[in-house]
Amino acid sequence: MNKDTLEFVTYCISKLAQQLKLSQHEVYERLYNSGILYDYIVPSYDVLHTFSSRYLMEDLIDYMKEKGVLPQ
Repeated sequence: MNKDTLEFVTYCISKLAQQLKLSQHEVYERLYNSGILYDYIVPSYDVLHTFSSRYLMEDLIDYMKEKGVLPQ
């Protein structure tokens, strides 16, 4: 993972934590354990980092719900 991708992942975790009212550690664990982190966010960095913050959070939260990481 390069520096830009790492910074993006850190940003995603931080913003999700704020929005979901969870700790950053909890968000990281959920993303990591579900595979979302390394199967979606990291490989899709080139596309995802072009999204607005609002759209990015909606996309990630929807995907977390789809994967069973968050309640529907």
